[in-house]
Amino acid sequence: MDSTAHAAHDHGPSPYNITRWLYSTNHKDIGTMYLVFAIVGGLIGGVLSLGMRLELQEPGLQYFANPHMFNVFVTGHGLIMVFFMVMPAMIGGFGNWFVPLMIGAPDMAFPRMNNVSFWLLPVSFSLLLLSMFVEGPPGALGVGAGWTVYAPLSTKTGHPGPAMDFAILSLHLAGASSILGAINFITTIFNMRAPGMTLHKMPLFVWSILVTAFLLLLSLPVLAGAITMLLTDRNFGTAFFEAKAGGDPLLYQHLFWFFGHPEVYILILPGFGMISQVVSTFSKKPVFGYLGMAYAMVAIGLIGFIVWAHHMFTSGIGVDTQAYFVFATMVIAVPTGIKILSWIATMWGGSISFRTPMLWAMGFIFLFTVGGVTGVMLANAGIDRSLHDTYYVVAHFHYVLSLGAVFAIFAGWYYWFPKMTGYMYNEALGKLHFWLTFIGANVLFFPQHFLGLSGMPRRIADYPDGFAYWNWWSSLGSYITAAATLLFLAGMFYAYFIARVRSLDNPWGAGATTLEWKLSSPPAFHSYEKLPKFEEAAHH
Repeated sequence: MDSTAHAAHDHGPSPYNITRWLYSTNHKDIGTMYLVFAIVGGLIGGVLSLGMRLELQEPGLQYFANPHMFNVFVTGHGLIMVFFMVMPAMIGGFGNWFVPLMIGAPDMAFPRMNNVSFWLLPVSFSLLLLSMFVEGPPGALGVGAGWTVYAPLSTKTGHPGPAMDFAILSLHLAGASSILGAINFITTIFNMRAPGMTLHKMPLFVWSILVTAFLLLLSLPVLAGAITMLLTDRNFGTAFFEAKAGGDPLLYQHLFWFFGHPEVYILILPGFGMISQVVSTFSKKPVFGYLGMAYAMVAIGLIGFIVWAHHMFTSGIGVDTQAYFVFATMVIAVPTGIKILSWIATMWGGSISFRTPMLWAMGFIFLFTVGGVTGVMLANAGIDRSLHDTYYVVAHFHYVLSLGAVFAIFAGWYYWFPKMTGYMYNEALGKLHFWLTFIGANVLFFPQHFLGLSGMPRRIADYPDGFAYWNWWSSLGSYITAAATLLFLAGMFYAYFIARVRSLDNPWGAGATTLEWKLSSPPAFHSYEKLPKFEEAAHH
């Protein structure tokens, strides 16, 4: 390396230099790219959901002359939000940015692989968007098989055109990206912690990313297998899922949900970690029951693998099998309940400051609890028989994802925005964004419980007049939420490009003075392990 290269390296590349971003091996730059990518994905996915709510605002077909097109929107929205918004934001974005900082590592273990993990995603996203514009079923464009892509709807019988093949290749690339990222996180967390940073002293956010990485590593290859079998069924004459040739369409469901159920925990666990950090900082207390919180996440990860068939209660599985899956699904509510209890106990008796990140965190706890309670209801096979594939299920999983994962992302975003950019966001705009989203999302999803209980099926573009009232309210909620999203973009643009208010070294005030408060829970001298140096420091 010559001296000029050394000089360029010392000062760091310019933020406007394209090669800095293309070839970056810096965990912060890659984290930033993931976050920007997630915002773009979230906006596109959000526009698709807005299209669905516009159609469903009133009975009859308003905008979708072909009902298949409505299902293309449903499929695109689901896949984009899961693979190209929540996962890139939480794991790729905040994970890359803060895991190395929190464990005292200089960077990720495999920086170049980190770069590849990111750049697979835009390619994958392009394939998925392309799949919406090429032929699916005869005479119709796009994939209309739902985000689950069930066979036989997704085989040559249901989608003879190339659209489904584009979607399958897209998922392969997204999965490869996540597996590489997971290997990177596991290696980094196990091998690159600073001296003295034992597993039991790691911040809870690092614990959450570690558990999530293991879930990705163990579940994604199963999805890859399922969609590869689907690809060969479609193009190479195999018959894994073709009933008429001796295959079994139910096999696809088992394989998909063996991935799909851990996937929902992949989407929410990093959120748990972020909420723990935020609640601790703004209650000015270490997290209550730190070890219980860490191992509750491990328990959620383990049990998440053995509950997949609760998505299949109506598919004809035996009554004993159903009984087991009902039991296992209800057990998973226990570690989740431990986490809710610990967050409330952390706030209890704390000196709470209601800054924007804390509002998002408290909103998360409330809404995630509502979503969890409806989940326990759906875990009952008898109740699920009548509610399966109705809007009740849509309401349930949007309370844990749309109002759970997304609220956690915004909590983390506002919490770490000063750290990531060096600038302070506008507190009034941040709070307005929270309240608009909170009201809008509840008006959007709460009425869907009533629609589901009345029997309105999902993924259908038209409905009888009896469902019109609550659908109108639901659509109104989606417009409020869309307005809140525009406000968020305006607030971030204002903070970063216009106001440019420099952040303090510690923007969250006296309660978070030491690095210890900012980065770890519990602080070392609150740990049950005896550390003489810290104890002396604490006493003197």
